[in-house]
Amino acid sequence: MNSPRTSLQLPARAASLLFALCLCLTLAAPAAAQKREHLTPEEIELVRDNQELDLRTGVFIKAAERRLLAVINPAESAKNAPKEKEKWGEVQGSRVQLIYDISKILDEAVVNVDDVAERNPESPLLRKSLYMLSEATGRMLPELTKLREAAASEAEADQLDRALETAREITDAAKERGVTAEDLKVKAKTAKKND
Repeated sequence: MNSPRTSLQLPARAASLLFALCLCLTLAAPAAAQKREHLTPEEIELVRDNQELDLRTGVFIKAAERRLLAVINPAESAKNAPKEKEKWGEVQGSRVQLIYDISKILDEAVVNVDDVAERNPESPLLRKSLYMLSEATGRMLPELTKLREAAASEAEADQLDRALETAREITDAAKERGVTAEDLKVKAKTAKKND
């Protein structure tokens, strides 16, 4: 026969396990949502096809700008969609997902630059790509800042904070290294020997 104390502990233990299970499921849902692919299959193919750092950086910039346009001007984005669909794929997702994509795309662009810098710190494409990224994030920062000020949810604010942080890191790195429009004059074929 169970004592009253034992019978009280079993439901409490079961309640604790149920609470822990619910908490795990609740925390797993946002994590699973963030496992989404931030590039379309067509964009992934363009990244693979463009092995030179500056060309690959251009793909990342275009991909991020497409998502930003879809967030700030859905009508304009929809107007461009048929022209871009075959080459770039279709941009899809909720507002929060598109902002998440921007953050991940900028992160991936930075990782690509860092990888080349590690393998070949003298590559002239490093400065060119950093300049390209800094110009793009310079255009994106005001829009991302406006979006952050008007964020409709905590999830949206979190994703915007991440995107803003990465964009600022890029512009800061460009200033720190003194990249300029002169760095754009580097040709891929010349740089390929060094990349």
